[in-house]
Amino acid sequence: MEGSTIETNATTAVKQDKVLAKEEWIMKWEQKNIAFHQEHIHRLLEKNMDLLLNNRTNLRIFFPLCGKAVDMKWLADMGHSITGVDVSEIGLKDFFIEQNIPYVEEQVLEIPGAKVFKSLSGNILLYCCSIYDMCRVADKFDCIWDRGALVAVNPCDRERYANILTSLMEKECRYLLVIVSYDHTKFGGPPFYIPDSELDKLFGSFCCIKYLEKADALKERQQKWGLDYFYENMYLLTPKGQS
Repeated sequence: MEGSTIETNATTAVKQDKVLAKEEWIMKWEQKNIAFHQEHIHRLLEKNMDLLLNNRTNLRIFFPLCGKAVDMKWLADMGHSITGVDVSEIGLKDFFIEQNIPYVEEQVLEIPGAKVFKSLSGNILLYCCSIYDMCRVADKFDCIWDRGALVAVNPCDRERYANILTSLMEKECRYLLVIVSYDHTKFGGPPFYIPDSELDKLFGSFCCIKYLEKADALKERQQKWGLDYFYENMYLLTPKGQS
């Protein structure tokens, strides 16, 4: 297991107890402060597609905190059904516009104030609401691709997030999760640092957790945060009891 319990008392540590409000995330999209968005298919997803799909077709795949992830169209073009959720209406609309996908907008009766954007083909549904409300409208999923979601959730909300995600997993669900590792004494997030011990605390009672690999993701953006290393770590989570 790599990493250690998050430091909060050491004088050299950067506290990770900050809380970003929904409005702050929406403002990031309004101001186009979205360096977290990736313009290309995520390399770890592409490399580990076989593990996600597991020789299955026509899957229901969930994208938590999806933004305008291009991975959604890539998987939809393979014949899978995509459901995403994000608080930013801008990001969701941008996805359809930038990917040249015709869509319609509807109110979500089960969630006051929420909207859903649907591709005319019917295989992409993107909800504009809190992820914590998704249990009101979503069925269970065959796959989850979580890159940039868990690490963006306020640390105080992680347990709630994990409970929602596990409640949306089918018995044979395969959940690919990417979290990040860096010197958390120098940067407080987001993306937030999550040690393996906490990952096990969040998901270990429900899921088997398998570490797959790590990839060097250090760029100028992270160097400006004062970091000299930054890794993306990928895990495969499967409900306990899977054959």
